[in-house]
Amino acid sequence: MTTAEKTEKTEKIVVAMSGGVDSSVAAGIMKERGFEAVGVSLQLWNYSNSDNRFGTCCSLDDMADARRVAERVGIPFYILNMEKKFKEEVVDYFISEYMQARTPIPCTMCNQKLKFEELIHKAESFGIKRVATGHYASIVKHSSGRLMVRRGRDRFKDQSYFLFNLSQEQLERLEFPLGDMDKKEVRERARSLGLNVAEKAESHEICFIPDNDYPRFIAKQLNGQALKEGEIVNSTGKVLGKHPGYPAFTIGQRKGLNLGGLKEPVFVTHIDPVLNRITVGPKHELARPDCTVNQVKWSLEFSGPLRADVQIRYRHQGVPATVTPLDGLRAKIEFDEPQISIAPGQSAVFYQDDCVIGGGWLE
Repeated sequence: MTTAEKTEKTEKIVVAMSGGVDSSVAAGIMKERGFEAVGVSLQLWNYSNSDNRFGTCCSLDDMADARRVAERVGIPFYILNMEKKFKEEVVDYFISEYMQARTPIPCTMCNQKLKFEELIHKAESFGIKRVATGHYASIVKHSSGRLMVRRGRDRFKDQSYFLFNLSQEQLERLEFPLGDMDKKEVRERARSLGLNVAEKAESHEICFIPDNDYPRFIAKQLNGQALKEGEIVNSTGKVLGKHPGYPAFTIGQRKGLNLGGLKEPVFVTHIDPVLNRITVGPKHELARPDCTVNQVKWSLEFSGPLRADVQIRYRHQGVPATVTPLDGLRAKIEFDEPQISIAPGQSAVFYQDDCVIGGGWLE
C-alpha cells in the first residue's frame, strides 16, 4: 500500500472547521500546502435551551473560535446551518436506537451523513471538489487501486473506527492532514501558527447532550413521554431490583444499577425493550465467542473467510478474528478469544495492516 496521491497545490479545498485545535491546524496545514482553502463550520444544534454549552463541539462559542482561526490563517469562512439535517439523520437515529435497546454511535452517522456527504455536496455547489477535516486517520491506496482508511499514527486519538462506512467516491474527495501527527505535534503546530485555540480543551461528551444525561435528553425529545420503570433480573429471571427506564442502560454497563447486597459485581447482559426488562450478571456472562453484523461495507472485495483484527467499540484495542461474509450485506465474526460487552448498535470494524478493510453494525 502506498500513501494516496496528493492533490495539485493550486486546487481549492473546503476545510471543515469545528472551532477545535485539530480542525484549526488542518486549515493551517492546507493553506501552507498551497491550497486555496475555504473554512466551513456546520451549525448542527441549537444550544439556546442548554445550561452548559461549553466543552461541546460545534457550539456558538466554537463557531466564533473557528472564525478567528480563519482570519488568522487568512482564509474565507462560512457557517452552514445544518440543524434540520442533523436532527433527522443523527438525533432521531440516536433516540430510535436507544428506544430499540441498541447503543448508537452518533459520531459515525454524523461523519457519513453531514461532515462528508453533505459537506462534499455543499463544496460542489461552490465549485470545489475536495474537503479536508481534522480526523486522526489517513487515506491510502491499495494495490488494487481502491482507497482505504488507515489508522492515525496517534493510536490514542485514532478515529478510523468512525470512518469505516465512507464510500470510494467520498474517499477520493477527502484529505486528512493530521493522519501522521500526534496530539502533541498538533498543539505545537497550533502554537507556531499563532492560533488562539492551541490550548483549547477537547470535547468528550456527545455534542447535543453536553450534560451527558442521555435519559433526560431522550425523554425531553419524546415530548415529555416518561421513561417507564421496569424490572432488573438475573439470568434465571429472579427480580433483583428496579430500573428507571431501559434507555438509560447499555450492554456491559455497571454504573447506575443501584443493586446492593450482591456477592459480586454485576453488569447489564441483555435489554428487552418489549418487556422493559434488564438482565444482569457477573462479568463472565458478558463473554461471547462470536457475533454478526449487518449493513457491511467492504473496502476490498472478499468472497470467503478472512483473518482480521476486529474492533467492536471506540476504545477497544481490536482483537484477532475470522470474518466470514454472509448474504444480505452481513458477516459473521468469530473471535480467537471470547469478547465482552458486544453491544448491538455499535460498529465492528475490520483491519488488516492497520487499514480498514470493512465494517458493519453489530446485531
